[in-house]
Amino acid sequence: MVMFWVSLLAISMLLYVVLDGVDLGVGMLFGLAKSEARRSAMQSAVAPIWDGNETWLVVTAVILWGAFPVVYATLLSAFYLPLIVMLLGLILRGVAFEFRYKTERLRWIWDLSFAGGSLIATFIQGMTVGALVEGLQFTNGEYSGGEVGWLTPFAVLCGIGLCLGYGLLGACWLVRKCESEVRDTARRQIPILAVGVLAFLVLVFAYALAEHLPILHRWIDRPYLFAFPAIGAVAATVLAVSILNHNDYWPFYMVGLIFESAFGTLALSFWPYMIPFQITVDQAAAPQSSLMFMFWGGVVVFPLMLLYTVVSYRVFRGKVRASAGYGH
Repeated sequence: MVMFWVSLLAISMLLYVVLDGVDLGVGMLFGLAKSEARRSAMQSAVAPIWDGNETWLVVTAVILWGAFPVVYATLLSAFYLPLIVMLLGLILRGVAFEFRYKTERLRWIWDLSFAGGSLIATFIQGMTVGALVEGLQFTNGEYSGGEVGWLTPFAVLCGIGLCLGYGLLGACWLVRKCESEVRDTARRQIPILAVGVLAFLVLVFAYALAEHLPILHRWIDRPYLFAFPAIGAVAATVLAVSILNHNDYWPFYMVGLIFESAFGTLALSFWPYMIPFQITVDQAAAPQSSLMFMFWGGVVVFPLMLLYTVVSYRVFRGKVRASAGYGH
């Protein structure tokens, strides 16, 4: 039963990262758009799916709260302030998404809020992952790092890296969904963002070597983990070829595959820990009776949510018309 909830948690987290990463990436690139027509087309590219994508963050939180309460409590203790800031960023983005068409004179405020909220939420997510990879401070099995124990140079670097990664994901989605100037601009942004992501990966690896991070020992002890970077390298090659050939279809899927390979590398590097390297899956799990009580909801609700996601992407497939505008 524990593995059932671990699997659902992993799927929920991966879906959130890839799907809402698109929205957040488009939101950050939204701040660079130089005309209202471009901004309108970019918003229309994510309008049918953005609120559904955020649902997977809620699912992740609910699974942690119900199935792994120790991890839920520990994460809140360690990241209470940044998680509040992240939620405020997501709320600001959602409000701006709906309100920017309600005004013309002050639309620039909502445009700035949409881009700023996306940037804040993305940076906090990356910083949180970086803090977990570097390791949290524990005393007698409880978090003891203080209110800002998560604020380290490595965590900040990871926050910047995720901004570049989500930006790359968003640019590839715009190539997939848009036409004319928006698509062409996004295609020009992809090589810049891809180089930025590559530079980030090099810096992270150099930092891990210099600081002797514990996760390095996992890569040495588990050589099969290098299969995931190999998959990512193949995906990056296909991405480069597809951009050179002006292909609109493959870039998004290749970047999605790169994110999946990175997620797989991290997940298996941490295993069997949920809080590296302090709390294992078995230590974090709720009592068997609680897991069984939640099970019946999981086997009904989770497939329905997957079906809804598939149907929504299927219904709104294809290019966004240049004349389409969210709220019009």
